[in-house]
Amino acid sequence: MAPGEDSRMFAGLRDKLKATNLYDAKVGAIHFKNKMGKLGNLINANHRHDEEHEKATDEKRNRIAESHRFKSFAPERDGNKIKWYVDGQDYFYAVSVALEKAKETIYIEDWWLSPELFLRRPPFFNQEYRLDQVLKRRAEAGVKIYIIVYKEVAAAVSCNSAHTKHALHALCPEGTPGHGNITVLRHPDHNVFENAGDMTFYWAHHEKFIVIDYEIAFIGGLDLCFGRWDSRQHPCADVHPAGVQNEMFPGQDFNNNRIMDFQTVEDWKSNELSKADYGRMPWHDVAMCLVGDCVFDIAEHFVLRWNFVKRDKYKRSEKVDWLTMTGREGENEDLIAVQRPKHPVGKYINHPLSPLENRSWAKGHQGTVHAQVIRSSADWSSGILTEHSIQNAYSEIIENAQHFVYIENQFFITATGEEQAPIHNTIGRAIVNACVRAGKEGRKFRVIIVIPAVPGFAGDLRDDAAMGTRAIMDYQYKSIHRGPNSIFEQIKSQGIDPKQHIFIFNLRSYDRLNKTAAMVEQEEKSGVKYQDVQRAEAEEIMAEGVHSTTDQKPTLGDDTGAKEKERLIEAKRKFESQRTEVGLDKEVTSTDSIAATAMLNGGKVSEQRWDDDLEKEKENFVQEELYIHGKLLIVDDRIVICGSSNINDRSQLGIHDSELSIVMEDYNTIDSTMDGQPFKAGHHAATLRRLLWREHLGLLPAQPLDASKDPNAQPVDVCPNDIMEGPEYDFVADPMSDQVWDMWTGNADTNTQVFRHLFRADPDDNIKTFDDYEAFLPRHNKFKQGHLHDPFMPAQEVREKLDQIKGHLVWMPLDFLCDAPMAEKGLQVNAYTESIYT
Repeated sequence: MAPGEDSRMFAGLRDKLKATNLYDAKVGAIHFKNKMGKLGNLINANHRHDEEHEKATDEKRNRIAESHRFKSFAPERDGNKIKWYVDGQDYFYAVSVALEKAKETIYIEDWWLSPELFLRRPPFFNQEYRLDQVLKRRAEAGVKIYIIVYKEVAAAVSCNSAHTKHALHALCPEGTPGHGNITVLRHPDHNVFENAGDMTFYWAHHEKFIVIDYEIAFIGGLDLCFGRWDSRQHPCADVHPAGVQNEMFPGQDFNNNRIMDFQTVEDWKSNELSKADYGRMPWHDVAMCLVGDCVFDIAEHFVLRWNFVKRDKYKRSEKVDWLTMTGREGENEDLIAVQRPKHPVGKYINHPLSPLENRSWAKGHQGTVHAQVIRSSADWSSGILTEHSIQNAYSEIIENAQHFVYIENQFFITATGEEQAPIHNTIGRAIVNACVRAGKEGRKFRVIIVIPAVPGFAGDLRDDAAMGTRAIMDYQYKSIHRGPNSIFEQIKSQGIDPKQHIFIFNLRSYDRLNKTAAMVEQEEKSGVKYQDVQRAEAEEIMAEGVHSTTDQKPTLGDDTGAKEKERLIEAKRKFESQRTEVGLDKEVTSTDSIAATAMLNGGKVSEQRWDDDLEKEKENFVQEELYIHGKLLIVDDRIVICGSSNINDRSQLGIHDSELSIVMEDYNTIDSTMDGQPFKAGHHAATLRRLLWREHLGLLPAQPLDASKDPNAQPVDVCPNDIMEGPEYDFVADPMSDQVWDMWTGNADTNTQVFRHLFRADPDDNIKTFDDYEAFLPRHNKFKQGHLHDPFMPAQEVREKLDQIKGHLVWMPLDFLCDAPMAEKGLQVNAYTESIYT
């Protein structure tokens, strides 16, 4: 036999065996062996980092991070064009425009994704812009759609990622256009038999971003899910006597977590909360859209996450492919977790699908924003060693602030040092250092923090079920001013008065349910409650949807609930049959929401029409905390951080929740003033801050529902932000001016007092103990949550009091339950669970 002939012979034999069942059995046995090998991970927590090639990859990542500011995986990049979005109406409309233009790929990563979310409103007139329908059209056009969502622990969170996955996979059934073009992955796995060593119950994938065609990206605080769409006037009401087709928040999109959390979200059209009786919880958020080199970095983070989930959960699935990236080929593909096992399952697909150099940003700078992508990520979430570049960025930027620090965040839990266990992130120390330095230099310096009044979704804060929320609030108060290691006390220990530098606010909104006498009569004559009509409306605009609890066989419509559907349709018909009888065939003169009265040129509550006795109107006034969900930092009108990261250990340490944010500094400066002195402000930071402050102060007009002509509701590649110049824009230009500060604190004073007087809005500074709580807001069923506290107050007085509210600012009650144990140690809060709340 000639040299080499034996090896050729055996190679030929191997090729022949590959076509036999024997070879399949061999590969199957190897896969089963590797699958069972995962049990070894129980005793080897370092199993992703102990082999030589893994150590080499870790070292490579470390070298890259050490060479970058904040020790981020991503470098600083010039020339980005970035646009801000305040609140969901503008953001979701812009997302709808951008998604419709997708040609190759769409990446979406969310904590929660609701397929039935309407990106444009009112829903009845924009049914084609429901998220699942937009994605379906793009998939049918050949666009490949990749989605990663957090796989929740069902006992703790109600977002039902299984419904997200199955509903989206069912959009394009086998044999129809688009089949196979939508792939949804859920992570982490909770299968004890396959991933016992890698299960994570406490921590979440919390990123919220979109990348389209490697051309444009969205990043910020807004998940594509229920409860997030809102306008700048932040309405609480959604009752429409003129016709339920005018509603803005269908089904479970109308929500108030202080009354009732989301229920069975897979049945999105259902809603146990009656709009005729309660207001919704309004939602404030901030996000960005960008074109530029940073798009590549956001895409890289997604591809890393995708390949890690493929490796961790779908390694033996033909349905899930590996993703490779231009720029991360060959010896660098390990940076995005590409693996090439001896017997790979799934294809290797290189992205972008067309040459990277064809992207607009690859041909030159598109804008003037110097930016850097930062993240919190670790072994459990991305298969990497811990990165906490978000915490590094927050701490460094705050500590170096010269004039002001402005924070909007869902949480505020932070430490000033090592003495505040179980809290470990050190953003609090950076705030202390910045304030002490300013105080000793005699420099005017403010830290303005805007956070939710209740930073979790509790009902009555006195209930045992609210223990977790009270624990979060307790840690917040200990971070701010309670105890020797708090921010206030640490500043005070240096001889500086913290009350001259740190100011903390909440937001709150009011409205009027348009439950007119005619509509009540319509309910009585038809024998149908408005709640059934709102359910029927949700059913109607759901009719073209696809429901499926598995990926196997989609069902058009909701066949399982056919009888309920018929009942609701008949109920709506009976309700509408009485419209003429009660006079609702004519124009309804009372408005469906009076939230605009808190805004610029929105009129007065006392001048609003009401089609009934004013004493009856009193029953329909409602208020609720305006839930702050944005994760935003603005420093000195020059630097902005925005993304998914809260100020707490969960978001900042890297080893807990996974996060993605972006640091932005605009090199395009504008002439401004700072405390009366000439100042060069960054255009991006200053215009965003000015719009936010005008919204909070009530110095912006209410938004119209039609966003099609609003420049701020378009993607960044269509047009820049409309900064809405005018006298109010000029008024808030100087963030340190005494006039602005007087209005800011004056509005907060008045608004706080009015909400206390009319509604006994809680939490409140008058509630120092649980006995105080009962005296301030007795627990009984006489009055509904969020309604007027005193039913005997004269109607005109109520109206005139509401006239005094401007914008949404209220003071945070720093004395709330200061003399009571907020979160007693026990089964729910203890040494093992406390890190969940921090």
